[in-house]
Amino acid sequence: MRQKNDAGRASAPFERVGRREHGYNVRQVDQFLARAREYYNANDPDSGQITSRDVRAMTFEPARGGYDPRAVDSALDRLEDVFAQRERDALIVAEGEQAWLAQIGRVSAVLRARLHREPGDRFRRPAKRNATSYNVQDVDALCSELLAYFENDQPLSVDIVRRSVFREAKGPDGYEETQVDAFLDRVVELMAAID
Repeated sequence: MRQKNDAGRASAPFERVGRREHGYNVRQVDQFLARAREYYNANDPDSGQITSRDVRAMTFEPARGGYDPRAVDSALDRLEDVFAQRERDALIVAEGEQAWLAQIGRVSAVLRARLHREPGDRFRRPAKRNATSYNVQDVDALCSELLAYFENDQPLSVDIVRRSVFREAKGPDGYEETQVDAFLDRVVELMAAID
């Protein structure tokens, strides 16, 4: 919901970048957030459903003078957490806490199996020599933190995983980006459901 400022105009929900800088397309952000708010407040949970995964995967086109991406991303992270909590609660109500624990256990087992692979062999290497890839040591360092989180109860914020940035590598010198990204999406999904 937009607030009115002293001049009576509607104020934006996020700060904007400078006129010559690129931010997120204002119209797209406003439309998505309105749709998410409408779904969240709907009495019929199946109408126009938006999931935590939809929120995490949402992208916006760049636009001059658009919304500050950091502010929007931070809001989307909080929104994803709210939807993940709601999905967890709905599963518990519909099928019981044991069903939720079993689902968490299955996803956790799959993720931990990959984390237990030898460093340097956790993900595929791109077949093309010039394809961009992720630095193996950077990805393996995060994998070590994740393993400690899942198996030794070491604290780790889901936001650290969300904001992970890896140095660039070329071709088979690094891990395939799409596979690492898909894995980290599942990790975020699990961490958001647990925390």
